[in-house]
Amino acid sequence: MSTPRPKDFAQREKKEMGKAKAVIVGGSIAGICCAHALIRAGWDVVVIEKTPQPPTGSPTGAGLGLDPFSQKIIQSWIQQPQLLQETTLPLVIDQNQATDGETKVSRTLARDEHFNFRAAYWADLHSLLYDALPLDIVLWGYLFLSFSMYDDKSKVEVKTKVLETGITINIVADLLIAADGCLSSIRQHFLPDLKLRYSGYCAWRGVLDFSNKKHSEAIINLKKVYPDLGKCLYFDLSSGTHSVFYELLNHRFNWIWYINQPEPSLKGNSVTMKVSENLVQSMHEEAEKTWVPELVRVIKEIKEPFLNVIYDCDPLEQIFWDKVVLIGDAAHPTTPHGLRSTNMSILDAAVLGKCLEKWEVENLNSALEEYQSIRLPVTTKQVLYSRRLGRIKQGLSLSDYPSFDPKAASSEDCEELQQKNMPHFTIFLRY
Repeated sequence: MSTPRPKDFAQREKKEMGKAKAVIVGGSIAGICCAHALIRAGWDVVVIEKTPQPPTGSPTGAGLGLDPFSQKIIQSWIQQPQLLQETTLPLVIDQNQATDGETKVSRTLARDEHFNFRAAYWADLHSLLYDALPLDIVLWGYLFLSFSMYDDKSKVEVKTKVLETGITINIVADLLIAADGCLSSIRQHFLPDLKLRYSGYCAWRGVLDFSNKKHSEAIINLKKVYPDLGKCLYFDLSSGTHSVFYELLNHRFNWIWYINQPEPSLKGNSVTMKVSENLVQSMHEEAEKTWVPELVRVIKEIKEPFLNVIYDCDPLEQIFWDKVVLIGDAAHPTTPHGLRSTNMSILDAAVLGKCLEKWEVENLNSALEEYQSIRLPVTTKQVLYSRRLGRIKQGLSLSDYPSFDPKAASSEDCEELQQKNMPHFTIFLRY
């Protein structure tokens, strides 16, 4: 896909004159969702993204779970709603189980058979949403540089660089939307002292394509150990660690393993680390000591596993300033234990779009106030609960909760492991 030329961009600018205009920084799922929501609200939208073309792989994640409300929102944005069902698998069961590292025997701790999520591969969901947008909404290969407000605060001007040519382009808009992730540079402009909180652990992640091994002995044995693969979200807990395992569409397994460790030193603007062969080998050896052999075999067959450093931050008290607003991980960096990151981004976008449609651009401040008042109470509770859930499953201490021991946990303790305890789990907004 070619990068839009400045001349083409100018022609589009002329064509869209008269509409309220938003610039969205970030072409990941949060930014693409925001584009959908604002287009439905009658806004002209430009998304700027530094990567040169739409992703075909999964640069920062692998699998994800969509809650029922997010499913409905996505289906309202795409012309063929059935495509969401066709590109995802059901996750109707949420099961937490304990695995004894010595005996390699597992037992169920808690099981919810009314979970009603769907499993998606990151790249599949991104493609579904991106392909449903009008052409030329996303400017691939455009690097966000800076922004400035007009003296009378009537407009915001965004400076961006076309990476292919080095040309700098200024875009004038009514609203700047920061969908630039947990390390948001736009958020840093307003909150320069804000620091992300290291969780105390990192996550090994990977996806195994077993399409050519569907009938192999390894896969048959694996499905004996995990009999509900294809409809179940498995959480395996062992002493001071836990893993996540579920099936994705097209014969793929998604796997995550959280390991307590000191905070690594990150390079660049990413929470994903490159890993050496020696580090992967060490991880494989540790897996043999911890998990059942059938899962270990899958882990060893995953090509190019990667390591995410897990951060969140204390909830923000404000997520908009004049004509700049935060959505998604820029607004509420969270740990992944409540399956909330993508779902919160989708709801952020939907609510923002409805608020802008209701108040129109002449009352932009009222629209952003309402968006903030609706979303902040929800995301605040969900970020903190996800933090709590992660510490419990990793056997880390809490001020009001002793370290969780899967071997000795009571049935009451195990009930707290379930996703349905997430605040606003069955949220139904008036929008």
